Amino acid sequence: MIFWKIIYNIILFPSILIFGIVGSIFNSKLRNGMFGRLQTFGTLKSFMDRIGPGKTIYWFHAASHGEFEQVKPVLAGLKEVEPHSLAIVSFFSPSGFKNVNDKHIDCKVYLPIDLPWVVHKCFKIVQPKKLILAAYDVWPNLIWTAKSMEIHSALFAARFSENTTKLYPGVRNFYRNVYGCFSAIYTISTQDHERLLHILYPTGQPIVRVLGNPRYDQVKQKSDKFTAERTESVLLRPKRLLMGSIHAEDEQVIASSTVSLLNDIKDLLLIWVPHEPTERNVAAAESFFQSHNFTTARLGYKNPNQLDARVIIVDTIGRLSQLYWDGQIAYIGGGFSTGVHNVMEPAIARLPVFFGPKYMNFIEAEELIADGGGFSIDSGTDFYIGIKQLFEDRNGFLKASYAATNVIHRNLGSATRVVRNLIHD
Repeated sequence: MIFWKIIYNIILFPSILIFGIVGSIFNSKLRNGMFGRLQTFGTLKSFMDRIGPGKTIYWFHAASHGEFEQVKPVLAGLKEVEPHSLAIVSFFSPSGFKNVNDKHIDCKVYLPIDLPWVVHKCFKIVQPKKLILAAYDVWPNLIWTAKSMEIHSALFAARFSENTTKLYPGVRNFYRNVYGCFSAIYTISTQDHERLLHILYPTGQPIVRVLGNPRYDQVKQKSDKFTAERTESVLLRPKRLLMGSIHAEDEQVIASSTVSLLNDIKDLLLIWVPHEPTERNVAAAESFFQSHNFTTARLGYKNPNQLDARVIIVDTIGRLSQLYWDGQIAYIGGGFSTGVHNVMEPAIARLPVFFGPKYMNFIEAEELIADGGGFSIDSGTDFYIGIKQLFEDRNGFLKASYAATNVIHRNLGSATRVVRNLIHD
């Protein structure tokens, strides 16, 4: 372990840090994250001064807004079991830090810079009972320091894809020294469990269990109120295509095909949701669709059914999960760039879900495809043909719709299992 600590702290992390510093000059998200991390200790100190000593504190970490969807039901369940405990939640990305506002969070911070003395200083002032990480955002010094300070550390919703680089020779040895320092790791599936054991072998192992993905529980909870209000058949909803979390890379592939669909299906409506709904991105979408003679409107805080426009452009954050209940088919962005975004929210709303080819590390997308509720596309032509066929084939549409929702219901209950094991392990 000492060898890898030296390599990480002298070579690997300094390279990451230099990249972040240089990148922050040109990228506002990197810049916000960098400055936010410099304020983390001060925020934690103010919080601890305010609450006083002797409190039970759990420190949760999520990479971004999307990963917090996995944390949310676990955090709520833990607060229900231990109502007097306090929760610190750290984020790596500004999208999480700025946009997550949850009543169960007592202190919200950026993840400390992953330098051993910085992490140690933060843990020393907080003295958390447990450090709990979601999914994949594992930082070595964070885990190594927790172990050296005898802080119980747990990783849940852990996913290890079939082609993960963590199994490569040499790389596996590094990750063995990181994952081997966790107190407990809860994987999503038995396949993830087996790959994790292969990474850990032959060293002493943390507690390893298969507990599923709490994000399924979260999308179900978020959908319940909409389910009660919207009991009508999916086919009785407006014939509307939802384009969620659209990246520039998605636009390059599907924009012209989207125009073709609107031209060829005369009663088709569209909701277009940029991944980052900045004024620049919203205005660019308006200009594009208006140039093809479609009427547009910005959603704001209105109901989409109140707007008389062929194309509605979402210009605010936090509306997407409920908007799926006002449509029939969804396309989810990210599959042509960094990886597909949340496919479960449209699935619980009974929408067949389309997305790009970069979904292999997302078990929810894989399950949707296997069950017939999800469809991966490689081109604009695939997108056009797939969407048009479903709109024209009532039986095929209903089959895909129910298949999408069944994936969610089949996987419920993970959050409860994670909370139970977090308490007892």
